[in-house]
Amino acid sequence: MRSQPKWSRREFLVATAVAGAGTAMMMNPLAAWAIDDTDPRIAKIVAATIGVDTHNHIDVPLTTAQVPGPDIDLAGEMKKSGLSAICMTFALDYQKLQNPGEAYERFQNGLASMDRELKNNGMKRSLNMADLRTSHKNKQPTVIQSVEGGHFLEGKLDRLGIAYDRGLRHLGLLHDSDASVPLGDVYTNPPRWGGLTAFGADVIKECNRLGILIDLAHADGETISAALKLAKHPVIISHTGLDTQLGQNPDFARMMKPRLISKEQAKIVADAGGVIGVWTHLADTPLEYAQNIRALVNVIGIDHVCIGTDTKLTQPYRPPGDFGPKPGGPPPDADQGKRSEGAPGDKGPNGPRGGQNGNRPGERTNEAWQGQKFGFYYTVVDAMLKTGFTADEIGKVGGGNFCRVFDAATAGHY
Repeated sequence: MRSQPKWSRREFLVATAVAGAGTAMMMNPLAAWAIDDTDPRIAKIVAATIGVDTHNHIDVPLTTAQVPGPDIDLAGEMKKSGLSAICMTFALDYQKLQNPGEAYERFQNGLASMDRELKNNGMKRSLNMADLRTSHKNKQPTVIQSVEGGHFLEGKLDRLGIAYDRGLRHLGLLHDSDASVPLGDVYTNPPRWGGLTAFGADVIKECNRLGILIDLAHADGETISAALKLAKHPVIISHTGLDTQLGQNPDFARMMKPRLISKEQAKIVADAGGVIGVWTHLADTPLEYAQNIRALVNVIGIDHVCIGTDTKLTQPYRPPGDFGPKPGGPPPDADQGKRSEGAPGDKGPNGPRGGQNGNRPGERTNEAWQGQKFGFYYTVVDAMLKTGFTADEIGKVGGGNFCRVFDAATAGHY
């Protein structure tokens, strides 16, 4: 990774994004902001399915001095997108963790900030499938609380129960850097722990007991294999892509390939009942994204693929100060990609290289492709129809498969 060309992910996204306006202009989503001549096929599928983005970063401040942060229009962006729910996530290790208790403090601040934003937006967390179904029936957008990485635990298993009581129902075991008490090997770092650690195994067992969905994104193959032996319920890998679908830019592809999943590893997860989320990276247009979904479906079947964009529905949060290089990932000159608390070098809220509305192409969910005119799920449904998916298949990938594993993990828990 450290030998990659000195281009940032931001520069790659700008360089490789191509206009998707032609595809988007063919869209006619059914929403208050939409044009009148709605395409009934797209409207019907969006309305009938529980569309879920299984990995969406909602930026909130994590340091005490900056809580609660600026107001965000989460409900408005969700309604525009057509999604019924997102797995609302945040990561704690974008700024280097140095002191004992620091990760837990950031975690608590993040949840407190999200509590406030949900209240201001008239939204609630869904704790189980009954909540999710009720929100969909009432046309009320909802979130499933997630965190990316078990850094906040700091070796203390009882904190998982505290987090559960605060609404956590989706745990990403790993992120870019090792926790102070590691849980397993991260796929972009040199192996150090032989896969899943003893503490990581304890965390999986406790998630099983409490009713928390386990997310193995960022885990290497050894960690995934060991975790699957312990997990009592199917797991999710919320955001990745098939390592044969590398997009149009070879240099960006080389940068991203360690984050992708092989056909063999994908089959192992699917054979255990799990689902794998396809992200929007390495897809320059909605049609290319639908083709990436199709490629993974062809390997593991329609019942094991979902959507996990690794984007942001709401405006990125840029705190004062420089947050330094992304820990555990590529060096500073190779990757200054998405950050829960902003990327150094981004000047102001929109960064130095604006896409539409000043955002980097690919950063925002409802602007996942340059020139995108309509909400994310409407755009994806249209592209999947054009790629030959049926309405039932779109329902499964769009959210039905995630709902199955979420229900399996949380059923019988309150």
